[in-house]
Amino acid sequence: MGFSDLLDRVGGLGRFQFINTALLTIPGFIMASHTIMQNFSAAVPDHHCRIPNNTIPAGNWNIPTSMLDDQTLLKAFVPHDEKNKPLRCLQFTEPQWHLLFLNQSQANTSGLQTEPCRHGWTYNRQEFVETIVTEWDLVCDLRYMKQMSQTVYMGGVLAGALILSSLSDKFGRRRLLTFSYLKLAVSGTCTAFSPSYGVFCFLRFMTGMAISGVVLNVVCLVLEWTPMKSRTIIGTTASFSFTIGQLVLAGIAYGIRDWRKLQLVISVPFFICFFYSWWILESARWLIIHKKSDEALNQIKKVARINGHEKEGEAITAEVLKEHMQDEVQSDKKIYTVIDLFRTPYIRRTTLCLMILWCATSFGFYGLLMDLQRFGVSVFLVQVIFGAIDFPAKALCGFSMMFIGRRISQAAFLLISGLLILANAFVPYELQALRTTFAVLGKGLLGASFTCVYLYTLELYPTVIRQTGMGFGSTMARVGSMTAPIVMMLEDYLYGLPLMVYGALPVIAGLIVFFLPETRNMPLPDTIEYVEAQRSQEKRKQNTKGEITPEVLLSSKL
Repeated sequence: MGFSDLLDRVGGLGRFQFINTALLTIPGFIMASHTIMQNFSAAVPDHHCRIPNNTIPAGNWNIPTSMLDDQTLLKAFVPHDEKNKPLRCLQFTEPQWHLLFLNQSQANTSGLQTEPCRHGWTYNRQEFVETIVTEWDLVCDLRYMKQMSQTVYMGGVLAGALILSSLSDKFGRRRLLTFSYLKLAVSGTCTAFSPSYGVFCFLRFMTGMAISGVVLNVVCLVLEWTPMKSRTIIGTTASFSFTIGQLVLAGIAYGIRDWRKLQLVISVPFFICFFYSWWILESARWLIIHKKSDEALNQIKKVARINGHEKEGEAITAEVLKEHMQDEVQSDKKIYTVIDLFRTPYIRRTTLCLMILWCATSFGFYGLLMDLQRFGVSVFLVQVIFGAIDFPAKALCGFSMMFIGRRISQAAFLLISGLLILANAFVPYELQALRTTFAVLGKGLLGASFTCVYLYTLELYPTVIRQTGMGFGSTMARVGSMTAPIVMMLEDYLYGLPLMVYGALPVIAGLIVFFLPETRNMPLPDTIEYVEAQRSQEKRKQNTKGEITPEVLLSSKL
């Protein structure tokens, strides 16, 4: 393929590729915070019904003044469980003063009438000063609104994938990246000043759209400027920005316990990203596809100078560029849309399989990641552990993709993670260490699966629809991430049921991976016609050898 040859001529993996990758991935250190900040901004502290002010015992209860502190009065106003903890959502209809004179073993409250909290709630603010839950009382009958806010955010990411991916193919990667940085900075900053829950959800939706635009264009700009042999290592290295971002968020949230200040700290830095994004080079592949060969030639020569191969860059002329990229130049005679993801048989098969892969990976990943309080230990510690596991998991992912291949790696990560999550569904709640271990390992492997599916998708789709395909895959991922918070509510009906659902889908997706072709050490395709011709040739070879593979069976049905 022509463009891969040109990159090798101007230095291959050189100084420019490292600078470009750094400028594009460093913002990910903070960007990851927007996706998972709900573990802290929407944390649910211990709470109970608020005791009315100026409470004075009625009747002839000769109660010492020392017993009229709030903690003692709770016994008279709020029922307690078997562990002597006040219930979160119920209070007695009338104060039960006699309970103040009884210990836990003597107190029998089963026959006493209760009602929902009438005067609001009192929250334990030792761990968090303020969260959206404590500010807007998203507890008890309104507890579903906590999960709904995360679903709304993921809905924004979904909308961004649908809208911004096609705009990126039309107007360019760099322009949409710059726009997304500005949108993220503005909407994220405004979220910190939300006057109500409704406004908060709207601004989170807009932030999600911007996040989607940033991620999709960063991935494309990194890998489309990377030589074929270096895509795995660069793609894996770039994915560590999200890993580091999880650790960064744990540190920031530990120091800032107010959700508004936390929101502000992770949003304002994107104004800096907006300003320096104007100096990021546009994808030369995209420029060539859209008949901007002169600009693409200037970009390539600039890369050659940065890589220390100025002479080789000067030797590349418009004629050389046209000779190497003839098919790509011809491909611009047609306008491509989402329909092209389903128009031809092999691209259609690829799209259907990737839809399930993206959805399953995101569904299981965010199902584990977005409710850290259920493990019963410090949410900050669990966040650090969940972030740290990505280092060995993604390192394993990089080596596996380089030496084993994309297909086997993707299938293994999904199958093993799914089985771990399914096993965790049957671990008793009291075995918190074992539950946390299974969850951490499952989350790490799903993080590796995310790294693999990003690279795999980019290599499966040709340049003319690559960003559209990435956007469509990201769309399916957001369907999974939007559904994950809702599935958490199934815990009210059966312990372990959400984990059963979170684990089943990755296992199914792991089996579907085998219907996709291997792309290790294959050049990036640029046209749909090339992909169809290549897959048809592979099928003829398999038929000649008499091999029956999942690809042959599925392609015969499609």
